[in-house]
Amino acid sequence: MTKPRWPFVNKILFFLVYVHLDIGIATCSTDPLVQQQLDKVLRLPGQSFNLSFAHYAGYINVNEDSGRALFYWFIEAAEDPDSKPLVLWLNGGPGCSSIAYGEAEEIGPFHIKADGKTLYLNPYSWNQIANIIFLDSPVGVGFSYSNTSSDLLNNGDKRTAEDSLAFLLKWFERFPQYKGRDFYITGESYAGHYVPQLSQAIVRYNYENEERTVNLRGYMVGNALTDDFHDHLGVFRFMWSAGLISDQTYRLLNVLCDFQSFIHTSTSCDKILDIANEELGDIDPYSIFSPTCPANVSQSNRLRKRMNMVGHISERYDPCTEAHSVVYFNLPEVQRALHVDLARAPSKWSTCSELVSNNWKDSPRTVLDVYHELIHSGLRVWMFSGDTDAIIPVTSTRYSIDALKLPTLRPWRAWYDDGQVGGWTQEYSGLTFVSVRGAGHEVPLHRPKLALALIKAFLSGTSMPTLDLVSSS
Repeated sequence: MTKPRWPFVNKILFFLVYVHLDIGIATCSTDPLVQQQLDKVLRLPGQSFNLSFAHYAGYINVNEDSGRALFYWFIEAAEDPDSKPLVLWLNGGPGCSSIAYGEAEEIGPFHIKADGKTLYLNPYSWNQIANIIFLDSPVGVGFSYSNTSSDLLNNGDKRTAEDSLAFLLKWFERFPQYKGRDFYITGESYAGHYVPQLSQAIVRYNYENEERTVNLRGYMVGNALTDDFHDHLGVFRFMWSAGLISDQTYRLLNVLCDFQSFIHTSTSCDKILDIANEELGDIDPYSIFSPTCPANVSQSNRLRKRMNMVGHISERYDPCTEAHSVVYFNLPEVQRALHVDLARAPSKWSTCSELVSNNWKDSPRTVLDVYHELIHSGLRVWMFSGDTDAIIPVTSTRYSIDALKLPTLRPWRAWYDDGQVGGWTQEYSGLTFVSVRGAGHEVPLHRPKLALALIKAFLSGTSMPTLDLVSSS
């Protein structure tokens, strides 16, 4: 006897009523395809323009026992999404929101004007060439939550990778049309841990299940925490060579901090970092030549804070863009439109969670061993670096790459965009390095056009453009 289909029909009718009324609320269904439609964002507050693409936001429960749920915002490609790859973007911290940074001020289509209420379309959004998932990870970050309060005090690298893998497996159940799609992971800063660790978890999961459950093709990280020793070495060398700190402070930093954990520093290292911060003066170490936001009262002592939170923070560059997102994502109508679970999500949305960062547990001193494993697995691996960042500068990334001891395939050269040098690049056996000229810690924020050229080359698996290629086009 065939079971009646009324429960399913009721779900669809329920959904259609809310579409008709243009209401966005946090709802859930046990049917993944129904939930996909319930997650669809109908219209955003402050949106005065029409869209050529669909986007979805909501939660995926990654641990039933403790009730851990990760918030995502999925934005389809602007044109022909069925032919475009799938990209996951992760911000770092640890404890910083991929919605706050990746979506709202870097690679996403929806950027926020200075009034904190009005949106404009980012002309260099990466959804021009890919379908993009922005994930707030781990729990306690952004709108992600746990029903077990102690979870927020016990985040670390290992559980973050496990939960992110669980998220992806369930996400593909909700969006089965993307199963088998070429999949890439990108991110910046402390995501220099998240991205390779999640990539490793996927590769091992696929191997154990003898199938490519997640069709991971490669990953790319920017200004990424990679190896504590080489990252410290590069930070101090960069600050000294840029004339930001004194000779004496440079020497003491190398003595007291080089062999320290980047996340859990000692008291003696903290003290010399405080001195270095005073010598830097009132500049933004995430972009040393950019103006600072006048309203940013937390600017002081940011250099030492970055040891615990390696992640900062348009129509034109706005140093206060982070403040605009705080206003926008705390608007109740915005949270309703994005299907935020108001009963469980943090009562006040913030770009980064100090509770998460201050209580971070495991953070390995290096992920170079993960690089070796994944390079040998055949993944496409790229590292990029804005060259005006003093947090995880270009020198740190180059020291870490050098430690991998990879053979060079194509030597150091300039790459070009519209006839101008966009940066420099070198191709190794299994890894490509790209610097982005004039960009800070958040490359797509400071050099959005160059960042779009970067992701195009990465996804296509081609070298960065030469002057000849640009001139002949």
